[in-house]
Amino acid sequence: MHLRIFTEPQQGASYDTLLTVAKATEDLGFDAFFRSDHYLAMGSADGLPGPTDAWITLAGLARETKRIRLGTLMTAGTFRLPGVLAIQVAQVDQMSGGRIELGLGAGWFEEEHKAYGIPFPKAKFGRLEEQLAIVTGLWATEVGETFSYDGTHYQLTDSPALPKPANGKVPILIGGHGATRTPAIAARYADEFNMPFASIEDSERQFGRVRAAAEKAGRAADDLVYSNALVVCVGRDDAEVARRAAAIGREVDELKANGLAGSPAEVVDKIGRYGAVGASRIYLQMLDLHDLDHLELLSTEVQSQLG
Repeated sequence: MHLRIFTEPQQGASYDTLLTVAKATEDLGFDAFFRSDHYLAMGSADGLPGPTDAWITLAGLARETKRIRLGTLMTAGTFRLPGVLAIQVAQVDQMSGGRIELGLGAGWFEEEHKAYGIPFPKAKFGRLEEQLAIVTGLWATEVGETFSYDGTHYQLTDSPALPKPANGKVPILIGGHGATRTPAIAARYADEFNMPFASIEDSERQFGRVRAAAEKAGRAADDLVYSNALVVCVGRDDAEVARRAAAIGREVDELKANGLAGSPAEVVDKIGRYGAVGASRIYLQMLDLHDLDHLELLSTEVQSQLG
């Protein structure tokens, strides 16, 4: 089981804060540092000092880290044209020496689109499918050849399909709860399927749908990595768990029900139950990015027990 750190900077984080967390992620032996792709804070958070762009952040971190994988859960398909996104991701992958992963989703948070003048189309899933076809098609085109695409939403004519990622391709993550289209899209394009903020039972059900869709598409179900994203709140004792829950505006019982919360032993046990239904990676959603002691505890008392 690999543990990855997942951050939500729109809730309030500067680039320097993210850099500190990413370096701690690397130093403490975690597998990867991921971030969300949002421009507006959610809930009661003030979002100060303001949003940071996902791919500008990852470009900086690509030069400041050496080992950890870097990526998005999930890049919003509504924010970037697919040809531009392919260039951005390939460039950042080159900057990192081939450590980038692209989580790509349809986009959903209408308020942030209104706040920053970003069009919010109704037909988002069809656009997502075309975006995936274009991004992967551009990367797969041989150097010296051109790539064209005539879709409903996007058209490309004789693109030189440059630049290329460091290793020719960037792993693609697809995620979500949808019962039909999401598994089909994952089966066609994904290297990894991520189930966000879901119970063990719902994860098992959705992993099964994706595995069936992969086999229907002519892929081995085990060609894909299966993962979960879950909020984390761990403490050495009940008081420390309660303090960390209060710091992120959550209740301990709710966190235990819907995430990974409690003592290290409790969290190791629950991660094991996600592993039993197919997950081999867990993205630990860290909501208090100034609590580096939390990261250290997760490394020494949770990650160390998972091998």
